[in-house]
Amino acid sequence: MELWLILDGEKSGPFQDYEIRSRIAAGELTRETPVWQQGMAGWRTLDEISLFAGEFERIDQGGEDDEPSFGETSPARRVTDRAGPPPLPVAPAFARRFWARWLDIQTYLAVWWLGMWVCGRPIDAALNSVVLMVVQLVPWFILEAILLSRFGTTPGKWLLGLSVENMDGSRLSLGAATLRSFRVMIGGIGFGWGLLALVCQAFSFYTARRLGRPLWDYAGGHQVRVGPLIGWRIAGVAVGMSIAVLLQMAVISPYILDHAAENSRAIEEVLEKIPFWHQPERE
Repeated sequence: MELWLILDGEKSGPFQDYEIRSRIAAGELTRETPVWQQGMAGWRTLDEISLFAGEFERIDQGGEDDEPSFGETSPARRVTDRAGPPPLPVAPAFARRFWARWLDIQTYLAVWWLGMWVCGRPIDAALNSVVLMVVQLVPWFILEAILLSRFGTTPGKWLLGLSVENMDGSRLSLGAATLRSFRVMIGGIGFGWGLLALVCQAFSFYTARRLGRPLWDYAGGHQVRVGPLIGWRIAGVAVGMSIAVLLQMAVISPYILDHAAENSRAIEEVLEKIPFWHQPERE
């Protein structure tokens, strides 16, 4: 059994399994040390391999190896050819991914509400429609799947230097991108619907920390490539998010405040003192 390890950020190997067991016994390797062998889809940690997990359990129990050592560990041989293990795991960049996702969604919602207003659609009725609020983001995730399969990125991801690809570096097919977006829409942000969205995001972050990548990428065999982050990209996110939120509020805030005024005389009195305030027409 020939295996490769990531040691000090470098791919090293191949090693025989008894060499790795010897180094575990010597305390040179930890449970979280990445390992790979032919046939694995990607890097895993040593404690995910049953053979080595048993070594760590024996150490925790204070026991000795039940097999003799096979001598000193051979020097690590750095692998550079294409027949070696896959590339080093990509940094997860959870914060960047979070802001890229919500910049895309907020930009889409700004266009959505502005379009509703321009077309004269009933904003008040839309805000009070549970069904519409649940399916509101479906068109975006359809568009996202198309963008990922065609370009490997979305506006928000591009701005933050992110791109989505298969583990071998190839671009996602339309089917794979659609399935990924479907998983994100349901399990990642809970349709973007209130408390459900917060619960889904908290659970996604927890599982991503344990797996090294979100469930939708883990299940689909995808990864997010992380590029350099420079000042103009951060500024672009701040400006883009601000514009998107302001556009949404310009359309829907009159209806939200009007509804609040109906239920609170104090709020109504405050709004009546604002010179430019006018109640939206009831649909």
